[in-house]
Amino acid sequence: QVQLVESGGGLVQAGGSLRLSCAHSGRTFSRYEMGWFRQAPGKEREFVARISWSGSGKNYADAVNGRFTISRDNAKNTVYLQMNSLKPEDTAVYYCAAAKYYSGSNCLDKEYDYWGQGTQVTVSS
Repeated sequence: QVQLVESGGGLVQAGGSLRLSCAHSGRTFSRYEMGWFRQAPGKEREFVARISWSGSGKNYADAVNGRFTISRDNAKNTVYLQMNSLKPEDTAVYYCAAAKYYSGSNCLDKEYDYWGQGTQVTVSS
């Protein structure tokens, strides 16, 4: 059973930065595709970014492209989301997710097999 634990959320002013971390409990972390999603109050969960098992493949939602960077350290079983130039509309609970397989996009939440509990990110104006 894979467990994912996010950390690094908090309150930040607009224009600031945060780095989220997601620790993966399994011994086969390097085989998993990893993704970040977010859910704002009253809205559906949405894709933020994904990274391939090797780290060479990355995709971003248009809303965060150029401001957020996803990365991973397979030696530490951890995936990161560096968030810069934060905006109030980035306020949401951010979730880490792991997928056993690459389905061609891995931008949909149904493509992921395991989820963390989420970490709150609040950006004040």
